[in-house]
Amino acid sequence: MIQGSEEWLEARLGRVTASCFSDVMARGQGITRLKYMRRIVAERLTGKPIESYFNRDMELGTELEPFARMEYEAQTGNLVQEVGFIQHATLLAGSSPDGLIDDDGGLEIKSVKPTVQIETIERGGYPYEHAAQVQGNLWILGRQWWDFVSYSPDMPEQLRLYIYRVERNEEYIQNLEAEVVKFLAEAEEMYQRLIRRAA
Repeated sequence: MIQGSEEWLEARLGRVTASCFSDVMARGQGITRLKYMRRIVAERLTGKPIESYFNRDMELGTELEPFARMEYEAQTGNLVQEVGFIQHATLLAGSSPDGLIDDDGGLEIKSVKPTVQIETIERGGYPYEHAAQVQGNLWILGRQWWDFVSYSPDMPEQLRLYIYRVERNEEYIQNLEAEVVKFLAEAEEMYQRLIRRAA
C-alpha cells in the first residue's frame, strides 16, 4: 500500500491516525480536538476521506522524504522498510510510519527549513510537538525505539540530517491510549446522535 494512494486513504477512513494524535491529546474540549473529531465522524458518515490542511511546506516534505530516507540509510547503515497504513488490532486507530527498521525500530522524518533545523540541533532531543506521533507509532506497532530525523537539504552537509533516538515511554503510551479510547467513545456518541437525526 503506497502512502497517499486511494487504497491508503480508504484504510485510514474514519480512523484516528498517529499524525493527529496531538489533536486527540489537546486538553479538554478544545477547538482543535473537536474539529478533528468532526472530521473523523464526517468520514464515517460520508464514506469519503475529508481533506486535511495541506500547504507548500507539507508538500515539499513529501517530495524530500525519499532523499532524507536515503541519507539516513547511508549514515546509519539501517535498512528502512517502507509500509502503508498499519491499523490498531482492536481500535479505530492506526499509523503510517515513514519506515520500519529491523524488528524493534522505526523512523519519523520531518523535512524542515534551515531555521527549524538550527533550532532542533541547538535544543537537542526532538521537538515535543512530535511526541504524540512518535510515541503513538511505538504504541501501534509495538516497537521499542523510533529514530526522529530532521532533514534540511539546504544546510551544510554535516548539518543536513539530524537524528535522535526516541525510546518507548510506557507512561506516555498508557496516557495516550486512554485519551484515544476516550476520543473514540465521544466520536461514536456524536456519530450516533447524527444517525438518529437522519433517521
